[in-house]
Amino acid sequence: MTHHQPKLDTSPKVSDEVRKTTCYMCACRCGINVHMKDGKVAYIEGNRDHPVNRGVLCAKGSAGIMQHNAPSRLRAPMKRVGPRGSGEFEEISWDEALEIATGWLAPLRAENPEKLAFFTGRDQSQSFTSFWAQNFGTPNYAAHGGFCSVNMAAAGIYTMGGAFWEFGQPDWDHTKLFMIFGVAEDHDSNPIKMGIGRIKARGAKVIGVNPIRSGYNAVADEWVGITPGTDGLFILALVHELLRSGKIDLDYLARYTNAPVLVNMDPDSVEHGLLMRDEDGKTLVIDRKTGKLTPFDQKGVQPDLSATHRHGGVTHKPVMHLIAERYLDPQYAPEAVADRCGVTADKIRTIAAELARVAFDEEIVLDHEWTDFRGETHKVMKGRPVSFHAMRGISAHSNGFQTCRALHMLQILLGTVEVPGGFRFKPPYPKPVSAHPKPHCKVTPGKPLDGPHLGYVQGPDDLALKDDGSPARIDKAYTWENPMSAHGLMHMVISNAHAGDPYKIDTLFMYMANMSWNSSMNTRGVIEMLTDKDDSGAYVIPRIIYSDAYSSEMVAYADLILPDTTYLERHDCISLLDRPICEADAAADAIRWPVVQPDRDVRGFQSVLCELGAKLNLPGFVNSDGSQKYADYADYITNHERKPGIGPLAGWRGGEDGPSDGRGAPNKDQLQNYIDNGGFFIKHIPDAAAYYKPWNSGYQDWAVELGLYDSPQHYIFDLYVEPLRRFQLAAEGHGDRQPPDHLRARIRETLDPLPIWYAPFEDGSVDTNEFPVHALTQRPMAMYHSWGSQNAWLRQIHGHNPLYLPTKLWEANGFSDGDWARVTSAHGEITVPVAHMAALNENTVWTWNAIGKRKGAWALDKDAPEATKGFLLNHLIHELLPPKGDGLRWANSDPVTGQAAWFDLRVKIEKAQAPAESQPGFDAIKSPVGQGPDHLEWKVGQ
Repeated sequence: MTHHQPKLDTSPKVSDEVRKTTCYMCACRCGINVHMKDGKVAYIEGNRDHPVNRGVLCAKGSAGIMQHNAPSRLRAPMKRVGPRGSGEFEEISWDEALEIATGWLAPLRAENPEKLAFFTGRDQSQSFTSFWAQNFGTPNYAAHGGFCSVNMAAAGIYTMGGAFWEFGQPDWDHTKLFMIFGVAEDHDSNPIKMGIGRIKARGAKVIGVNPIRSGYNAVADEWVGITPGTDGLFILALVHELLRSGKIDLDYLARYTNAPVLVNMDPDSVEHGLLMRDEDGKTLVIDRKTGKLTPFDQKGVQPDLSATHRHGGVTHKPVMHLIAERYLDPQYAPEAVADRCGVTADKIRTIAAELARVAFDEEIVLDHEWTDFRGETHKVMKGRPVSFHAMRGISAHSNGFQTCRALHMLQILLGTVEVPGGFRFKPPYPKPVSAHPKPHCKVTPGKPLDGPHLGYVQGPDDLALKDDGSPARIDKAYTWENPMSAHGLMHMVISNAHAGDPYKIDTLFMYMANMSWNSSMNTRGVIEMLTDKDDSGAYVIPRIIYSDAYSSEMVAYADLILPDTTYLERHDCISLLDRPICEADAAADAIRWPVVQPDRDVRGFQSVLCELGAKLNLPGFVNSDGSQKYADYADYITNHERKPGIGPLAGWRGGEDGPSDGRGAPNKDQLQNYIDNGGFFIKHIPDAAAYYKPWNSGYQDWAVELGLYDSPQHYIFDLYVEPLRRFQLAAEGHGDRQPPDHLRARIRETLDPLPIWYAPFEDGSVDTNEFPVHALTQRPMAMYHSWGSQNAWLRQIHGHNPLYLPTKLWEANGFSDGDWARVTSAHGEITVPVAHMAALNENTVWTWNAIGKRKGAWALDKDAPEATKGFLLNHLIHELLPPKGDGLRWANSDPVTGQAAWFDLRVKIEKAQAPAESQPGFDAIKSPVGQGPDHLEWKVGQ
């Protein structure tokens, strides 16, 4: 009997058109193909031609279709008509919304620009938003880096001119040993997953250092379940072992770092501890050939790591001597640190030996000739195939800056930075710290600020202080409390504004920053600050303007809502001036463009700023006749020039002979050129310039040609960071600008020019016997921003979050599946569901961040698991440390950069009766978009 198979169309037509743009479901910025059918989004896949992801797309990226269609999308501008927090709004027109905003902001600009605090969340247009704030004239601008990973970025810039992730990446093609510290799965996830797959396929080894074994650490060949906050101590023990065994790259250190630079050792000198320089300001070394003092960069010089210089009865030592003296001290021996780190001495020695073996016994040599900045030509490129990567896990501690510096020092001592097999910078990095702007804070009513808000200080003279010594910024960035802030302190803005410390503000203007929920420490306290009134009945923070695409928890606390688009409905610029998509082998940037038009009365926030800037007559946003300069953000991207020939995008610049790369006049067809090319531009680095970027004349010339620099920026790595010593000198009483007395000891102890380790501040602020357990959060691979957990697809992966307990704590408290725990810190208490996890540091608990939602937000059902079982650890954390009894407010932050110390949290755990819902409970928010449908379904095409 013949069996008849049904006729199936195995290649159905799935779309009428494919539109290529850039994903926005995390900060990875992958290329995506958006399949359209009947003018609607049918599905999203990865773009195989894109340099970031090469076609790979994660669950977040695929779920972008749900993000675009989310019921929680805001629909129109709104003004508050009920009390703050009531969620009572009235829809208004854009004309009225902009009129209100202009009416609030124009008087501030004319009289007191600092009364505007403008802070943005995880947007990717910070060069633009900072340009707007600078033209307004307020000193109070920053983005979310201050509570994310500024320690990592600043430590990298000050030490070697760049850091991990957006600044650089491992040499995936050649590395043989990859070691990661504190890396969760939300940042740069597709490239890291692809990279780990590539190196494991070659037999390379992966070592994961993290209290939690999830994600990348779960696929590591070896897992080090370190005690939170002790990574720096562990790293310095590795340094101790490498120095003790002589396994450091002396040639690399002599040529490319300040290890041979002499340090002023005269205790009676006002320059004690500073680097010795000639009359032109160049640092001095001893030349091995002549035995004489000479500037480090002279042609043919061979810096001597061991030679000292005797002058005036004082022996001046090179940095290398100080490194050896410090880290060979027995306090850094594996036996001395093992108990605190939760890593055995044998394990520390074994890892150090493995680093040394791979670095020195498996050297890589590439047949590429290159010439260095001293004029010496090298026939080959030699590399040590050990690479590192790190992120928020080691950054978000009060000792994070020095810990990140310790990791960068470890890389450099091994000679693994910018060499084959090691860590490689992504253009426009590397950049010496001197190439970055310094922070500016001079306010002139009716005028722009005197320069960029954010930057890298070189010493006390660069602090953002008023004439009377008080902080110029509302977040107290660039003050003696955190001198090298770099990204600002977004987590302190609301607290300081409410306290009037250092002064009161009038308007808080925020974009995509969920500060009333998961982006704030002390969540309940922040909610109270946002709604608090003074004795006259007026709000303590008088006005709040907020822009978001979705009905988040923060929306309810705004007075004026400017609704943003989804990422598929907008123009965006992933710029070389900001946070580009470059890879180590190429400079690249990208755009987003409206692959669909909004079906609501919403506008891209950046376009709104163009119009608002014109209404406020901001110089950068109006023509000479007062007319609006940029019709919208697309117009700005195309025609704005930061300096002649340099605009937001490097590709397809205009020119007399046709489009050019990097430099050139504005090109009216530039955005279309990007669209035609899949949404991105890429310019590959020549082979002879691919490595040794800070010292390679070929790379420097290529970078100048492309417009990354105006002139070559050769420099050496700063193992010894002199700006830190300048602050110590001030704390010791030297110089005209002096710190307050109560901060002198802290500055001397924590702003050390060589990496150090000290216990996290919370360990010294609470009774660790009462609160013996470390508590952490990390973001899951399937979610980045808080908006991810209201996504119909992603909710199925992370509908709620338990608190994970290690076996030791699980058994000690008699927990069973389905149990709940009461978790208490010095600040607060939560009651939450628990789960057992064996692959976890034995004294650490953790949960996924931002899964928990407040009832009524995000258009979720009031009984949604995110609101009934989901929770935040934020309720247990405070933006201030527990009082010391001195009457001062001490921020729960790193004392160098001010980064929020999210991961210093100490708690105690006890079994609790299961409540009806996770605690603390909050009243439901009345959402301006209401509740979404019980059943979410739509059909695209026929």
